[in-house]
Parts: sequence; C-alpha cells; structure tokens
Amino acid sequence: MRLYSYDLNQKGNWSVVWSSTEDECDPKGLCGLNGFCVKNDRQANCQCLPGFDFVEPGNWAAGCERNFTAETCKTGDASGSYIIQPVDSTLWEDDSYSVISSTDKDGCRQACLEDCSCEAALYNGGNCKKQRLPLRYGRILITDPTSALIKVGIAKHVTPNQNKEITRMEVLYLSVSLLAFGFIMMAISLVIICKNNVWTYQRIRNKIEVGLAKDQAPRLFTYAELELVTDSFKEQIGRGAFGTVYKGVIGEKMIAVKRLDKFLAEGEREFQTEVQVIGRTHHRNLVRLLGYCMEGTNRLLVYEYMSNGSLANALFNSPEGRPFWDERMGIAQDIARGVLYLHEECETQIIHCDIKPQNILMDENRAKISDFGLAKLLNADQTRTFTGIRGTKGYVAPEWHRNQPVTVKADVYSFGIMLLEIICCRRSLELDFPQSEAILEEWVCECFWNGEIGRLTSDEKVDEDELKAAIKVALWCISDDPTLRPTMKRVLLMLEGNAQIPMPPIPSSSIFIDESAV
Repeated sequence: MRLYSYDLNQKGNWSVVWSSTEDECDPKGLCGLNGFCVKNDRQANCQCLPGFDFVEPGNWAAGCERNFTAETCKTGDASGSYIIQPVDSTLWEDDSYSVISSTDKDGCRQACLEDCSCEAALYNGGNCKKQRLPLRYGRILITDPTSALIKVGIAKHVTPNQNKEITRMEVLYLSVSLLAFGFIMMAISLVIICKNNVWTYQRIRNKIEVGLAKDQAPRLFTYAELELVTDSFKEQIGRGAFGTVYKGVIGEKMIAVKRLDKFLAEGEREFQTEVQVIGRTHHRNLVRLLGYCMEGTNRLLVYEYMSNGSLANALFNSPEGRPFWDERMGIAQDIARGVLYLHEECETQIIHCDIKPQNILMDENRAKISDFGLAKLLNADQTRTFTGIRGTKGYVAPEWHRNQPVTVKADVYSFGIMLLEIICCRRSLELDFPQSEAILEEWVCECFWNGEIGRLTSDEKVDEDELKAAIKVALWCISDDPTLRPTMKRVLLMLEGNAQIPMPPIPSSSIFIDESAV
C-alpha cells in the first residue's frame, strides 16, 4: 500500500509520501508452506527448505513438499537415515512442541536427530525449539540469529550385487505375495460368510489415522468412518443452533464431530469450496477444522477436541468456581486475537455473526473461537433467532434491527456484550435478578456512570483501574452507532494496555444515571 502526492506546480509529477513497507518479504504466506523469502535487489524470491521442492514450479503460494520418502517411527531407530541441514538467519512462526534450554547448536542438531517426531528445530541463543512440519512464514532476516535445522533424508545407493539380491528377493516376495493373496481371499470369504466386520473397521480406522497424521487441508471422511470413530454417535458433548456435537477417538487423538441440522442448498461443490476456505484458516485462537463429510444428505464437520468445554460453562456453571480476574482477562484477549484474525488477517474475511460464550471453547492453554464461517455453510434461516437477523438474542448488534448494512462491527458489538459477561461472570439477561439488574449492559452503564463499579464483581477483589479499563472497552464496543465502535485491533491494544482508553459516550437511554456523579 502506497500513498502518492500529485504536484500541479511541477508539471504533474507523482511522488511517494508514505508506504506501508519497503520490504517485499513482509506479506505472510508469500512463499507458502516450507518455503522462505529472500530479498534480492528489492525483489522477493522464494526458496524451498533443504530436501524440498516446489509443489507447483512458478507458483510460490502452493509451497514446498519433500523430495524424499520420510521414514516412520514404526521402523525403529530411523536417526541413521537422516542428516541435519541448517538454514541460517531465518525467521519462522514458532509452533514448537518441545523446548530444550541451555544447549549449543550441535546439541540441538543431535536432539532433533534422536527424536522421531522432530522434523525441524529452531536454534537461537541456547534455546532449541523442536518443530513439526510444515514451517510457516519463513524469510531471511540477516539480523536474526535463529538457525533452522532441517531433517533431510539420506539418499541410499545400491550396488550391482545388491541389485541381483534385490531381484531374487522380488521373486521371493512375489511368490509369498501370491500365496498370501490366496489366504487373504479365503479369509475375506469367511468374513463375509460370518458377517464379521472387525477387520474392515480396523482398516478404516488405520486409514483415518494416516490421513490425520498429515498436516494438510481438511480431508473428506465417509459417513461410515465417522460413525466408527464416534461409536455410532454414542457420546453427545454439546448441542447448539447449528447441530449436535459428538465425541470421537482416532488412535490416541480426541476429536469433536458436529452433525449439521441443515446445509447449504446450492450443492456439493459450493459446500466443499466453503469448507476448504475455512480449513485454510490457521490461528492459535481458532478451533481447527480437521475434515468434513458430505455423503447423501449428511453434512458433518470434524474439529479438534477442546478438553475444558465452553466459556459459558466456565463462567456460569463451573462447580470449581469461576476463573480468576487475570484468567478472565487472558481469555478476553485470546478471543480478541481470534476475531481480529477473522476480520483482517485470514485469506477470506469472515464475519462470525454469533460471538457468544457458548461458541468459545477452552483447552489447557487458551481460549479458541468455534463455529466461525458456519454462516457460509448453512441455509439462510439456520442462525436466525428472528426474521432477517443472524445470531443469538442478546448479542445481536442494533443495525440488524434497522436493516442497515452489516459489517465486522456487528462482531465487535457481540464481543462487547460477551466482555461484560466475562467481567461480571453472569449472563447478559437474568430474569431472576431485580429489574434494575436484569439487563447486564444497562446495569453496567448505571454502575459505571454513578461510580459504583465495585458492585459488578461482588466480593471478588479486582484492581479498580483494571476493572474500569475493561468496562470502558466493553462500553465502546456496544455503542449503538457502528462507526463509534473500535476495530478489533484497537480493542486488543486497549485490553493489553498498549493504547489509551477514552471515556465512552453516555448512552441515549441515560435516565438511570445520577448526573451529579457524572
């Protein structure tokens, strides 16, 4: 992005007065997976990691793939089949699964060689971060001391004598294979006669495990496969406006399978296209889509399993008590980062349309947004609480009611309502409360403008400045006028304490406010 100036007094000369960046390697994802950007003479050039070639020569965005066959952990000690090749002064996205401190570069190289799961390591100043492929957002940065240590397969050379031995072995293998084939056919016949599908089910399960082991776009499942891994949809773990969620197991990996009640009317190709778009979104605060099923009238989505349930359960129904203030603010920042990615950073802008605690799922480390992009996959009336409106009552922005164009600011409004729920640990509407406190946003406005914010957290001890700052952010987000609401980037900066928070405007319905307190 550049801003030019046109000077009428100098025969119409144009000049650049501002540029978003002078570095052609700044755009993330320019070189695709396992590729890194090198700047030569002010031009960006993509290269592949050692042991990798471009998937589509000339198409950098398609990324790079291995040019050798990787050994599996099942073959035993495969460390002798690999060498480590370094790529120095490179910057990558850190997605490590193990970190070794106080080691040197050789120690990091040896640790990766000895770890079957390690496919690359990032070494920087004594820290060794083991990685799984693919590596993302790579670029050469001379000032960065990080070295990427890439595990590359060693080519195996075969001598003429070995060729003769291989030929004899091939004959032996062929004979054994034919004999085995006969036994297998007999076994299959017995299986069919006895109506025993155990072997078939095991084969399907192994196929699913192999498919999920690859870090790739969402894979297509059959309905039989998902029926198998969920034990015929036995354990229900959630239900919402979109459908029912069941728990499943693939090997040692837990998954969540969502069966959609209604699906996109346009047909098979459109549904698959939208799923692929959603599947290419990768962010640590979004629940990852692993796969889908589109068999007959069945439409199912396969997600990573979130072990700690929803934010709604943590705030309103947890037998262990609500999270502490610092934990709640960390959750709010996690959600803001996820919404910011959907609005500004992913390949196709996504307006969630249904931000609420029930759609925020928790694992051991962070909060993640679920059900993003489902509005693209469902019928027009699937997420409607009332005609013409998408979302859930209580979280719907005012512009939905006014037939005004809906933008990303609708999500900002829903986030603001949810932030008030996170602050106060109560639902936005509580009919059992006194009338003055039943509607959360009105009660918060009353307490804030009358200088009584201590009432909002009951007996919990919270720093008054932090509480006031969080309330101000939420009140800005729920402004009736969408143009007054901040962007999610601004919201995140304010929640992190990196931006000033001005006083929010006094709401139009301010009859409850004590003017002397204001």
